[in-house]
Amino acid sequence: MTGASISSEYVEVDGIRLHYLDGGSGDAVLFLHGWPTSSFLWRNIVGPIAENNRILALDLPGFGQSDKPLDASYSFRFFQQILEGFLDAVNVEATSLVVHDLGGPIGLFWASHHPDKLQKLALLNTLVYPKQPWAVILFVMACRTPGVRAWLSGPRGLRFSMRLGIHDRSHATEEMIKGVQAPFETKAARKALLKAACNLHPQGLARIAHKLPSLKAPVRIIYGEHDRILPDVAQTMQQVVGDMPQAEVTSLDCGHFLQEEQPEEIARMLADFFGAEVKG
Repeated sequence: MTGASISSEYVEVDGIRLHYLDGGSGDAVLFLHGWPTSSFLWRNIVGPIAENNRILALDLPGFGQSDKPLDASYSFRFFQQILEGFLDAVNVEATSLVVHDLGGPIGLFWASHHPDKLQKLALLNTLVYPKQPWAVILFVMACRTPGVRAWLSGPRGLRFSMRLGIHDRSHATEEMIKGVQAPFETKAARKALLKAACNLHPQGLARIAHKLPSLKAPVRIIYGEHDRILPDVAQTMQQVVGDMPQAEVTSLDCGHFLQEEQPEEIARMLADFFGAEVKG
């Protein structure tokens, strides 16, 4: 990871210990990962952006090095309260967002309640609208099916998910896969991971779809066009452009986990979007 110094930090919000990466200074940029990743996903992205911004890459509850409470709802309201408490705890009044996968609905739901606090928005391969692609419907069913769910959240299932989400398999390195598997060594952690996968109610996505056109912040869309996890990502992003005509769109020759395949290019584009320049 190049650029400004990035530190690993912890803070407690509503009794839940949250892990996050923090670095740089200036306007805040909050990075939200999806399933089954964490701030680890952004390790090769955030450094250059931290040259001219304060970066915050959060491990959402249930993921990474954050707590994984089994009694949490993992609902839209739950994550909204976590984000509000987290931003208060790190003394951030307004922030930009970079979201991916499940982090998209979570971040956009927060933004729908705080449009005045959203400075800029970057969407990577993510969910946005209530109508779900068949692959997501099958995934949610798998997370609720005995036997299948245990495999999906275990080491072999996590390996399968990460390899499925990478177009150029040379980037599906053993180091990367182990980094994704590491937070889910216990049965309790895997149960929390599964719960976090399927508790976002469609009504929350309907609210996002309704509020999206009223969000006037600058928007940058960067997506991998060979996405086997969200196979309709191109159509989704075109629908976003219809709702947010201020959006600038770039598609890349990679898969769902584009951060693993083209980190330097994504870091360059995001650094430019957030007003930074990548040095060297």
